[in-house]
Amino acid sequence: MSATIIKVDHIITRQYEAEKEFLKEYKQKKYTFEEPYVKLNPYLIAPLTALVMFETDNSTGVKITVKGKENAGDIDFEFPEATKHVITVYGLYIDHANQVELTLDDGKKTTLTIQTNKAPDKVKLPTKMETTPEYFMDNIMFVSPTSPAMTSGYDYKGDVRWYSTLNFSFDLKRLKNGRILIGTERLFLPPYHTTGVYEMGMVGKIYKEFRMPGGYHHDAIEMEDNNLIILTQWPWRGTVEDVCELVDRNTGKILKAWDYQKALPQDTGGSRSQSTYDWFHNNAVWYDKKTNSLSLSGRHQDAIANIDYDTGELNWIIGDPEGWIINDPEKWGADFVEKYFFKPVKEHCSGDFDWQYEQHACVVLPNGDIMNFDNGSGRSKIAEKRIGAKDNFSRGVRYRIDTDKMEIEQVWQYGKERGEKFFSTYICNVEYYDEGHYLIHSGGVGVVDGETCDKPSVMYINDLVNAGEDWEKHLIMNSITVEEKDGVVVYEMNLPANYYRAEKLKLYSKGDLLTFGKGQLLGTLGVTEEIETIPPTTPGGMIPDKYNVKFALEEDRLIFKASFERGQLVVLQLEGKNNTHSYFTNTAKMSFMAMCVGTFLDSDNRAIEVPISREGIAAGEYKISVIVEDKKYDTGVIAKF
Repeated sequence: MSATIIKVDHIITRQYEAEKEFLKEYKQKKYTFEEPYVKLNPYLIAPLTALVMFETDNSTGVKITVKGKENAGDIDFEFPEATKHVITVYGLYIDHANQVELTLDDGKKTTLTIQTNKAPDKVKLPTKMETTPEYFMDNIMFVSPTSPAMTSGYDYKGDVRWYSTLNFSFDLKRLKNGRILIGTERLFLPPYHTTGVYEMGMVGKIYKEFRMPGGYHHDAIEMEDNNLIILTQWPWRGTVEDVCELVDRNTGKILKAWDYQKALPQDTGGSRSQSTYDWFHNNAVWYDKKTNSLSLSGRHQDAIANIDYDTGELNWIIGDPEGWIINDPEKWGADFVEKYFFKPVKEHCSGDFDWQYEQHACVVLPNGDIMNFDNGSGRSKIAEKRIGAKDNFSRGVRYRIDTDKMEIEQVWQYGKERGEKFFSTYICNVEYYDEGHYLIHSGGVGVVDGETCDKPSVMYINDLVNAGEDWEKHLIMNSITVEEKDGVVVYEMNLPANYYRAEKLKLYSKGDLLTFGKGQLLGTLGVTEEIETIPPTTPGGMIPDKYNVKFALEEDRLIFKASFERGQLVVLQLEGKNNTHSYFTNTAKMSFMAMCVGTFLDSDNRAIEVPISREGIAAGEYKISVIVEDKKYDTGVIAKF
């Protein structure tokens, strides 16, 4: 039996086709303020959004009020003057006859009823929500998942007011133009590295994908000139999560790169999760204009490293210096630890001071203080001294550093007092709003068979499934998001899943006005590396069903999915009229000590997914074959590039 191939349009293409369809529908009659055109979920991926369009004889502004279930839940926004009105509707409730009120500048009103559907089970509801509408107002707390869940936004009562059906990855943050920056759902490299990041309107329309030759992970930030710094890697050299690149906002072109291997030794300072493959595990980047530097959170060295923006040279490291043994003093300097590490100020040497371990989300505050989420994994650089989850804690922490004296003190923390119930061995973040006003998101809490998880919760799921168990009967996941103001907790939300980060945002932004037209695919996936030496083979006939071979032809790549025994030699071949392309397929069992996004994991531990960039492949028809050990199999598939 032959394998299968399907053609998969990029979400940008599918959205453009949907847009053309509803605009065609809109033009079939004249819609008025009294009887406007209404389209629920116009861009296919945000079911609690809608589009309202109509024309007025005179230019006028329009105020929208998405009515809450009580007055405190109302969400308002004022659209600029126009005669052709394109009104985006945000903040609808799930499975509800939503009331949406429109008001013109002259006071004329109309009220619409927009019925929404039930949400999938992956849209989780809070198990705890404690705040007040006076404090939280019309803000929405967005969370992006690492366990089976969906990116969602919650109001002051815990009602879902936004969610997406697309499997977005990593952080969600607002850009200066009002749009959202978030990781794509297109897997590039296991276990969670994706093709790049999307620039998206809150209505769900994707305006740009910034693709990266080395893929994207964890974090991206917008610079003052609107260009983006995106965390990536150069996997062809055998390591991951140790590079970041500056990307041109208009073209996707890479303008500058920072290679951490030039700033830090890779064979020392390891956390309990370090490997030669994932030696640093960069999970956050922050640019500080005052010092023209980048701060980088390296989970697998328990280190926040600060490098010069221009040169990439190391300035300092926040972290426990114990365990840092410089094996190559000629390269790094015998005084490396003394030169780059801080010492706690004397009054804190035996008092209220803790180093951070396997931290996330470094933030540089206006006065130069450094905040991060201290996951606390192990609480030591030395294996014999490490403690288990039951006796551990996670927290938000703020350090004050003196780079002249190379001294450090701890000036604030939240979470240690909550012990193991607030412990997250992975993911999480902190946010600084103002002095004394912080967000602390412990998003990776887990309990398996009554014991607090001491490794990422999502890593238990496949273990349980492969053992024939219902993982939900054994594993309880929790995400705890707290806001503290002047030492008082003013907000807490608990969700029954794990979420990478939490971000508080308004649904509406003045810059995020819908514009029509097709989005852009920017940047490049590069050319997928090929192998030159092909092992001798004999014909194997048609590919056996047991390998479950499937292909998907996307606009910029070919996806090869199959199931093989671990360690089998597998080569994918594309045989064209004038050339043949051959790609090694890695079936080796990889052990990941970090799993910051687990939503791409396959319960079949034999499953592989290999993307092949279409760049470098000439247009034409290609017969696809698969070599398994010494047999060359025909898949029955001919792909048209």
